[in-house]
Amino acid sequence: MKTLDEIKQTLTELVENELHEKVVALVAMPGSGSSRQYFRIQTDSRSLIGAYNVNVEENEAFYSFSKHFTQCKLPVPEVLAVSAGKDVYVQTDLGDDSLFIHVEKCLENGKFDEETIDLYRKSLDKLVDFQTIGHKGLDYSKAFPTPAFDEMSIMEDLNYFKYCFLKEQEEISFNETRLDADFQRLAKYILEAPADFFMYRDFQSRNIMIVNNEPYFIDYQGGRRGPLQYDVVSLLYQVKARIPEDIRLQLIDYYKQRISTVESQSSLTLSFDKYFPAFVLLRLLQVLGAYGFRGLIQKKLHFMQSIPYAIRELMNANSHWSLPFELPELRSVIDKFGLLLLKYENIEPEVLTISVNSFSFKNGGVPYDKSGNGGGFVFDCRALPNPGRYEQYKALTGEDAPVKEFLDDKPDTHYFLQNVQMIVFQSVDNYLERGFKNLQINFGCTGGRHRSVYFAQTIGEMIHENYPMVRVEINHLAQHKNYVYEPR
Repeated sequence: MKTLDEIKQTLTELVENELHEKVVALVAMPGSGSSRQYFRIQTDSRSLIGAYNVNVEENEAFYSFSKHFTQCKLPVPEVLAVSAGKDVYVQTDLGDDSLFIHVEKCLENGKFDEETIDLYRKSLDKLVDFQTIGHKGLDYSKAFPTPAFDEMSIMEDLNYFKYCFLKEQEEISFNETRLDADFQRLAKYILEAPADFFMYRDFQSRNIMIVNNEPYFIDYQGGRRGPLQYDVVSLLYQVKARIPEDIRLQLIDYYKQRISTVESQSSLTLSFDKYFPAFVLLRLLQVLGAYGFRGLIQKKLHFMQSIPYAIRELMNANSHWSLPFELPELRSVIDKFGLLLLKYENIEPEVLTISVNSFSFKNGGVPYDKSGNGGGFVFDCRALPNPGRYEQYKALTGEDAPVKEFLDDKPDTHYFLQNVQMIVFQSVDNYLERGFKNLQINFGCTGGRHRSVYFAQTIGEMIHENYPMVRVEINHLAQHKNYVYEPR
């Protein structure tokens, strides 16, 4: 395992020695569901993404697939540099605008707009290209953890559900032997589906980045040879996206028309429809397993609060699915899931509130922590260049453009900000995982007017942008000003 300083040093060396660009800023990005660590790197000419992952086999799958997909002219990030140990790499930056961000706006507005639906169509267009063009010549020996979607893959998904979700529910009794028999029956049926295509494995809206209104794709390193249906289900039955059923059916028809133009086999379309309900069932069970592991076992509140969405989708599928055989024990289990809805819908939304304060060391001192947690962070900004020493800035504050420009021009400001962000974001990630409710971050300078205000405002806004699920309070105590950013 590399330390944070070692990762940053390796990334800097890769950019400067391999790409011959000067690193201006290197900032840790918020954690995701994986163990990979990401960094945004600003050079003297562009923005890049750096990554660190101790799982070299997984990295090699990503390197190999990325190279192949780039050669196929598929919209994926380009891997630009890789460390000797293959655990650190640099890739192109696709920005922060994901398809899921567009979906969230639709959910807020109560309607899926045509622009977002069109982005789904474009994503399905590219999915067909991945499944067919990307499949040809792909080196599946590099796939991780397995080269093909086989019986073991299916049983792992089903057992993920059983062990990480179902067995955590005291309200649900079941016969494990009969449930395993249902799982075997379902797996055997799914394996009948044509499976000589590239299967992305995690094809969902968070992994689709929007660049100039066109979709680009990330996180395909778990891909393997497999069937068509799994990825279509992953996208259109993503439970947090809550795509209306009529739009979902339109998009399924759109995909089938698109795939039929590439794979002109009437039998392929027939088999797609035949096996599709089984893949809906499999994917939703796998998702509940993931939410169980992340939420119930690892105690990550965000995933726990996602459980009702998956339960509703699974109950709906259970009432509509049409399979040529019975799954009596599994049906019996899902029929009882109504008991769980009330349980998980009533989980208190323990929103993390982050209080970011600017203060004067000279007048008032370090703010009192009203939450009773004992403080949090106190950052002393007095070692940084002081705009207050210059007549033209004395009457201004750290919120005013001339003061911000003064500080932005100073290398010390960026170095300080990078280090503060890395430390703060690490704590925010940890507090979210552990379900804590309060974090206080304080920036002090001599008068509480320029430097401390600049950093409190900047860090507060960065937290709001990167952690939309938290409540951010920015208080400029010496200025008697405050701002509140509610969760979104």
